[in-house]
Amino acid sequence: MNNQEILDLDAVSLAALIRNKSLSPVEVTRASLQRMDLLEPELHAFCTPVPDLAMQQAREIERKIMQGDDAGPLAGVPVAIKDLIATAGIKTVSGSWIYENFIPDEDDITVERLKAAGAIVLGKTNAPEFGYSGTGHNPVFPTTRNPWNTALTPGGSSAGSAAALAARICPLALGSDGGGSVRIPAAHSGLFGMKASMGRVPLYPGCRDERYPGLSSWESLEHIGPMTRTVADAALMLSVIAGPDPRDRHSIPTSDIDWLHAAKGSLKGLRIAYSADWGYAAVDPEVREIVGKAVRVFEQELGCVVEEAHPGFSDPQETFAALVAQETDLTSMRKLMESYGERMSPHLVAMLKKEWTAEMFTDANRQRKAVTNKMWRFMQRYDLLLTPTLATPPFPVDIEGPETIEGRKVTPAEWLAFVFPINLTGQPAASIPAGFTADGLPVGLQIVGRHLDDALVLRASAAFEKVCGWQHRLPPILSR
Repeated sequence: MNNQEILDLDAVSLAALIRNKSLSPVEVTRASLQRMDLLEPELHAFCTPVPDLAMQQAREIERKIMQGDDAGPLAGVPVAIKDLIATAGIKTVSGSWIYENFIPDEDDITVERLKAAGAIVLGKTNAPEFGYSGTGHNPVFPTTRNPWNTALTPGGSSAGSAAALAARICPLALGSDGGGSVRIPAAHSGLFGMKASMGRVPLYPGCRDERYPGLSSWESLEHIGPMTRTVADAALMLSVIAGPDPRDRHSIPTSDIDWLHAAKGSLKGLRIAYSADWGYAAVDPEVREIVGKAVRVFEQELGCVVEEAHPGFSDPQETFAALVAQETDLTSMRKLMESYGERMSPHLVAMLKKEWTAEMFTDANRQRKAVTNKMWRFMQRYDLLLTPTLATPPFPVDIEGPETIEGRKVTPAEWLAFVFPINLTGQPAASIPAGFTADGLPVGLQIVGRHLDDALVLRASAAFEKVCGWQHRLPPILSR
């Protein structure tokens, strides 16, 4: 099997072939590293690759397999880790000059579990400074680019993870999602990405370690989740990283989902709501059309009952911004800004300079509760909610967001209108490719479930994927 054939395999297939000794972890890892070397000068997906460590891990896994030992369900499968997520012994810069030489002393729980399952860590993937952006640029490293069009953003903040997956450097990547940062790049890069219910995937120390300014925020919003090319691969990844852990106070003390079988089953008769715009958001006409066609698949092909409906909350953009500020270590970050301000991301500096008040934070918490309660009452009538993942297709790498959508002047964050409300509510949500624009750019469909009904989100995603098959489409960077 040549490198191209190896890298076209999904994680489920790779794991099976490695387990039965048809493929070796060493040859798989070598293929990934060679693809990385070839495309990195153009994509900038990895900010800290660890090729020597990856090969060392691969040889150790291969030794275990050849001895007949159980090397784990992900034995020999390459994985990329977002640079905000703690990795013991591997630089974790978080896109900031403040931490250009920072090496954590412990792995996040998710990394710990992936390594114990036999996954091969290829390195850390690029992200905006401390994750405070939906794009892939930061002050330290070159801007991450989209394999579908390298002039455009892959989405963020898990930008490098998305670029690595879309370019088929690896079949698995770990992202984090405090305001959509798994689902945003999944949508813009033609991938599957899932934010499980709050507490399903435990975090410690996560992306936000209280010992370090800038790395100590978003606790009530942040999730870590799988990014993959297929739904089955995400289910496999969740079977490893999900489950209770006492180190995370939000951790759900139950393992009630059989992740490996959760994606199977019919959707016939499910009640599904479709909100094309939340009742207030501007949406690109082509995105609206593509997502509308995707929604009809649930009705015409999968036997669901679909109706257009909105949860009924007003735009919570200001609420979300205030909660992010509230959960940011403003005192320490403002002190650091005195030394590093000129080398920090402008939008981060603007947030730190804003005069936040206790009343703003109190009102934001009240508004969050209102959004959560309205969503809960809404979801009593429906099994699932469908929306566009993002309001626009991918845009140029050098901007934070489009200035206009649907002919309407918008703020730089309005293209994110569909993702961050689900961080306020803590519900499970996934982005799956809905289709492609006339220019060949990916558009995502967001599938939202009731709180704790992660299994149904996976099942709906798998059923849609089976009908549409977008996961097999290759980006132009691989067709040269």
